[in-house]
Amino acid sequence: MTTPRLTLLATACLLLSACTHAPHPPRNPLAEWVPSPNFDARRPVVIVIHATEQGSAEQSLETLRTRNRGGPVSSHYLVGDDGRTYQLVADGDRAWHAGGGRWGTITDLNSASIGIEIDNEVDEPFTEAQIVSLLRLLEDLTTRLSIPKTQVIAHADLAPTRKRDPGSLFPWQRLAEAGFGRWPQGELLDPPSGFDPWLAMAAIGYPLNDRAAAVRAFHRHYRARDDGEDPQAAFDAEDLRILHALASQVTQPAAK
Repeated sequence: MTTPRLTLLATACLLLSACTHAPHPPRNPLAEWVPSPNFDARRPVVIVIHATEQGSAEQSLETLRTRNRGGPVSSHYLVGDDGRTYQLVADGDRAWHAGGGRWGTITDLNSASIGIEIDNEVDEPFTEAQIVSLLRLLEDLTTRLSIPKTQVIAHADLAPTRKRDPGSLFPWQRLAEAGFGRWPQGELLDPPSGFDPWLAMAAIGYPLNDRAAAVRAFHRHYRARDDGEDPQAAFDAEDLRILHALASQVTQPAAK
């Protein structure tokens, strides 16, 4: 029979063992540890939308837990055709989803973003269940992690020379109507004389190292149009009106 004293002793040993193996914050042995309470976890400031370009959610789950042709790959979330949402990496950890690219002044997108993969092959419509689940997820992430709602972008936006996803069929306007991403508001007016579309593109966040590629990414996002790999892709008059409206939003002073 176990006595109360033995039970108490066993409990104390378990507690001591737990304390012995409790994790400690990383400490540099070259310095004296003098902890400060003035810190917090690294926080993502952008959400990147991807399309898996694979045959099924099951296949993508396998890839995102192993590797693709470029090496190990992951994302924070995957949304299946049926709207089921999977989380593969904790929000506070760095998933390997963005690769090389740039958005505004951010050059290491993996360290500054949440990656959301959507089960889609780019050239097919997205399902209603997927978009409903995505909007719910975006509301949660932007609220809980204090990510600006305007900072929801396409993988192709940050890496226009390499990527096309989520593609021209992705419903960016619907996301904007729910408050996510940037979209031109009100009547589109001709820009004033001297308007520079490239300054507007840079203000929005697009990298301009390959301007034709940037135009192609812009068309996928704002014109629902895929120019393929057209090396001569250029702005038309409607593009300029959209860019003027978007740039005006970026440069407006914050409400007090």
